Amino acid sequence: MADIQLGCHTIRSHGTKVARLHMYDWIILLCLAVLDGLLNIIEPFHRFVGRDMMTDLRYPLKGNTIPFWAVPLIAIVLPWFVFAGIYFKKKNVYDLHHGILGILYSVLITAVITDAIKDGVGRPRPDFFWRCFPDGIPNYDNITTDVICHGEKSVIKEGHKSFPSGHSSWSFAGLGFLAWYLAGKLKAFDRKGHIAKLCLVFLPLLVASLVAVSRVDDYWHHWQDVFAGGILGLTVASFCYLQFFPYPFDNDAIWPHAYFQELAETHSNGNANSFEIRPTEFEDEEGHGVIALRDTSPILESMESGRRP
Repeated sequence: MADIQLGCHTIRSHGTKVARLHMYDWIILLCLAVLDGLLNIIEPFHRFVGRDMMTDLRYPLKGNTIPFWAVPLIAIVLPWFVFAGIYFKKKNVYDLHHGILGILYSVLITAVITDAIKDGVGRPRPDFFWRCFPDGIPNYDNITTDVICHGEKSVIKEGHKSFPSGHSSWSFAGLGFLAWYLAGKLKAFDRKGHIAKLCLVFLPLLVASLVAVSRVDDYWHHWQDVFAGGILGLTVASFCYLQFFPYPFDNDAIWPHAYFQELAETHSNGNANSFEIRPTEFEDEEGHGVIALRDTSPILESMESGRRP
């Protein structure tokens, strides 16, 4: 019976119900993943790159300080550990599920938008010269002065995907969501003036910023690329968080909307049962001679008094 007590909603007691309720959300999430995969397969737009433009595109071709495979670990898996830790302490499957689903939507929506823009814009990376001419011998069209690349095709293809930065957008989408999540859990805006809470809230944003800066240091992106990627990721993260959770300054910020809806339904059902087995009080409204029915459930009254502004 401990699994179904009020305030204790575990994977065992409510997991199936939550999963069924959001089945279509998970299906759409898989569709987003497939769409993003397709966007990475197609050839991006090859923007005109003339001889005079190469001045800003001759930075050295370097490796990645933060490899591609590490970005999902930082932006998704790391926040999952936070969600899991809170679940094992508070036993709230709604919070765990919506945290995982929300951050996956944040990252995948951001990924689709990012890769679609990358393919459409086709901006060359700062190291494009060495991608196009790995031997250092340039070759241009005599009439248009456009580049005639003779490098490896896959390397050249990647060289046309500078704007916006995927590392930056993914990091801010995942860690930006985590920052919102921590703000709600810590009640950072409870007007008590505990500024230390904001340090924890800003910590994920600092990590995301360092990931973005590394892309400029590696000469894989221009500063405008990482700036736009960060804004994009943080914007999507904000929308996705607020889809599932209240604003951090709300009185109910600590848990998702669905949790309070479940509590309301539980109280409503309990109130209906008590109405059937318990006499209803009759009140004579003063001055009108009208008999009104009033349910005297203490649970409902406590809920109403708690919600009353």
